[in-house]
Amino acid sequence: MGYEVEKTDDQWRAELSPEEYRVLRKAGTEPAFRGEYTDTTAPGVYSCRACGAELFRSDTKFASHCGWPSFYDPKDSDAVELIEDRTFGMVRTEVRCARCGSHLGHVFEGEGYPTPTDQRYCINSVSLRLAPDGG
Repeated sequence: MGYEVEKTDDQWRAELSPEEYRVLRKAGTEPAFRGEYTDTTAPGVYSCRACGAELFRSDTKFASHCGWPSFYDPKDSDAVELIEDRTFGMVRTEVRCARCGSHLGHVFEGEGYPTPTDQRYCINSVSLRLAPDGG
């Protein structure tokens, strides 16, 4: 696919936990309200758990009460890739890491959240790693 970080399926399996592999590499979804970062408010940068690419900043995270961490904008528009997803009889927009192609979650628009972009990047905690700001 032409990603900067490309690995074989066996390499990804060796580097990721079974749950990380299921979500990041097989487009799974973690259970709602169970993720590590669902209610986190610590300042910092959220990176891809698979490759370390910086994806979201904590100042764009908001309480959507949907069960997964929600952001209204990626850290850099080139950090994520948006792909039409027609699984499960729905039409959604999948969010992937632009550096390694790992599944992060989905983005939704027009839900009425009071955010600057009117978007909700609904991201699996297991797809992310938070690096807290140092002060």
